Amino acid sequence: MKLDISKVRDELVVWIRDFFEKNGKGCKAVVGISGGKDSSVAAAICAEALGTENVFGVLMPCGEQRDIDAAYLLVKHLGIRHCVVNIGGAVEALKEAVPGDIKPGPQALINLPPRIRMSTLYYVSQCVNGRVVNTCNLSEDYVGYSTRYGDSVGDFSPLSRLTVTEVKELGTLLGLPRELVHKAPSDGLTGKTDEDNLGFTYATLDRYIREGICEDPDAKARIDMLHRINLFKLELMPSYEPSKDTYESI
Repeated sequence: MKLDISKVRDELVVWIRDFFEKNGKGCKAVVGISGGKDSSVAAAICAEALGTENVFGVLMPCGEQRDIDAAYLLVKHLGIRHCVVNIGGAVEALKEAVPGDIKPGPQALINLPPRIRMSTLYYVSQCVNGRVVNTCNLSEDYVGYSTRYGDSVGDFSPLSRLTVTEVKELGTLLGLPRELVHKAPSDGLTGKTDEDNLGFTYATLDRYIREGICEDPDAKARIDMLHRINLFKLELMPSYEPSKDTYESI
């Protein structure tokens, strides 16, 4: 199954305009800009749908960000307004505020910056009358490669039904610089690429998602396992519903 990316672009433009007409007329699309393909493509498609004057970028380095030049390249290329909020101090302050007898594990430390970034995005969004763009794609969502209540949330999600391969095709179609579209995806936190962390390539994952084919049995088993254990990230929070027997007769 192959998507017609040109038609996807046209449909996305209409879909984004319709979302803002119903859920934020006159608001801006607020995007966390990392300099990677997802935030770049999300910002670009919003700019095409709403106009560059209605897209606001937020760059959020955590201390020193080695590849922040890519984020600056994106906002300059699109010509969108932006601000820089260094979250390093907030991250360190929160870690120091937690009692010393509570020891964080590696995953807690990795997930803290994305959650601080999302709080920052919503703060800025409310300041500029915005709606927060979720920049996750289908490939990441399928295997749970996102931080719950971090980069996994937002007010609308233009890319969540597109694979990594399709996001790259859309970025090329939108005329983004090649170095942004084809930059090796990385969380910017562990020092590794996404594919290093996942244990398989996005090309392998994307083919499995769209065609159901994975010729590497080990990769297939890992993809299936990650999909199974991370499904909760895509579902509504479970909530208790009292049974009929718990209601008293009046």
